[in-house]
Amino acid sequence: MYIAITVAVLIVAGLGFYAGSLLSKVKAQKDARNKKTQDRVYTITLSIQTIAKAVSQQQCNLSEASIRLYHLLEAIPVNNKPDYSQAYPSIYALYEQVKDLPTHQARKEQSKLETRKQDMKREEIEAQLESKILLEMQSLSTFSV
Repeated sequence: MYIAITVAVLIVAGLGFYAGSLLSKVKAQKDARNKKTQDRVYTITLSIQTIAKAVSQQQCNLSEASIRLYHLLEAIPVNNKPDYSQAYPSIYALYEQVKDLPTHQARKEQSKLETRKQDMKREEIEAQLESKILLEMQSLSTFSV
């Protein structure tokens, strides 16, 4: 009888140790995932601030910045993410206007006349939204989540 009780206690102790080690591994995985998420948020935040400062210093045009900022803002991995289209409506409006314009190889392959027309359209839209976008860039230059 004592042998059976001893065996049962050893089995329960072994299972308890195994369960504890599994819980420890799960906690380590959660901690690693949280660290990666925090690092990603930090990197995206820094990129947003850098682009906003570049626009303010006229080192980046508004269309390129709006495309980059749109994708960065949408990629922030946080729960209950705010609606950035409401916070930065001019940047999102410009993005919606220029997102389908050809870039890179597609732009090179089209005629010079078509490229010039698209550039004029883009510059007209940028001119209409410039003052509002520059105000939004000031806010984004100190962006944080």
